[in-house]
Amino acid sequence: MAELSNYRDSGVDYGLLDRIKREAIDRAKATSGLLTLSGAEEVPESRGASAYVFKTGGMTLAMVIEGLGTKSLIAHSVLQEGGPNRFADVAIDAVAAIVNDVISVGAAPLVITAYFSTGDAGWYSDEARASALLAGWQRACEEAGAAWGGGESPALPGLVAEDGLELAGSGLGVVPPERSAVLGQEVIPGDRIILLASSGLHTNGASLARRVADTLPERYRTVLPSGRTFGEALLDPSLIYAKFVRALLASEVHPKFLNGVTGHGLMKVMRSPKQVRYILETLPEVPEVLDFLVRQTGASPAEAYGTLNMGIGYAAVVSAGDADETVRLAEAAGYRTWNAGEVVPGNRSLSVPHLGIEFADADLQLG
Repeated sequence: MAELSNYRDSGVDYGLLDRIKREAIDRAKATSGLLTLSGAEEVPESRGASAYVFKTGGMTLAMVIEGLGTKSLIAHSVLQEGGPNRFADVAIDAVAAIVNDVISVGAAPLVITAYFSTGDAGWYSDEARASALLAGWQRACEEAGAAWGGGESPALPGLVAEDGLELAGSGLGVVPPERSAVLGQEVIPGDRIILLASSGLHTNGASLARRVADTLPERYRTVLPSGRTFGEALLDPSLIYAKFVRALLASEVHPKFLNGVTGHGLMKVMRSPKQVRYILETLPEVPEVLDFLVRQTGASPAEAYGTLNMGIGYAAVVSAGDADETVRLAEAAGYRTWNAGEVVPGNRSLSVPHLGIEFADADLQLG
């Protein structure tokens, strides 16, 4: 059994990663003044947020760089084990990671760039695999409403495994002229927490899933109760929430906080710096593949919801008066959505009473 509490043994130690992120943010802040050389200025509250926000030429822009992680290794293994070519889907995953960060500061995605690194240029000699990758990236950009602006595709022998593929990229978004960036500064007690469903694993937890696969006799061919294979379910592409945020920004709703639920799981709901408490009364059904991962690892509810998305792909915080319209807009855009909880007075924390889950301020320190 691969234990979720030993997730860091697979190379993913959030305590170490978060410490480095905080140091990087401090060093990056020291360069902020250089924007004035080009007549620009930063929005300082965006430091440590899901995207960096700055103003120039009368526009408010958001920038982010993101990577897929190790999910492409699952696609490779599934293909090697006789399964289908799912490289279009991992391309969608990579674009989703970028776009879902850009939109979380209230910016509409404008341009996406691609970074495909391999250990050997021969990776592209499998034309079906390479074409699927490119088609998936294009399709995801189209779904996000963003232009694919170009990219880089280095071959890095000795740094990347010969049959490896690293997917990453950057995104540029624009905050609508009549709006301000959404950075969680206005969250107050009485606000409602809106949750949108995920499609499954999304982009967080792939290293854990690979460890679990290594413990199974049939690996990715293991059949789940639904009849689907473990590998097939893991590779369901991430949802891109741009349609929801675009609809929100075009409406009368005033979003106070937006964020994808990825690394750190449900704790991302309390990413806002405000000292308030989040109480979740309702949660989406856990996707079969995530339930399987949790059962295989023997994780507690707190461990599971603090690591995986557990069926929650995106979160928004709005005033109580905007909650019904926010749900309506999300559902009209095609997302299963719940008016799931309330913000109350208290120290920064999150509680799911019916599962006995409590996350404190110290559990999430991103910058």
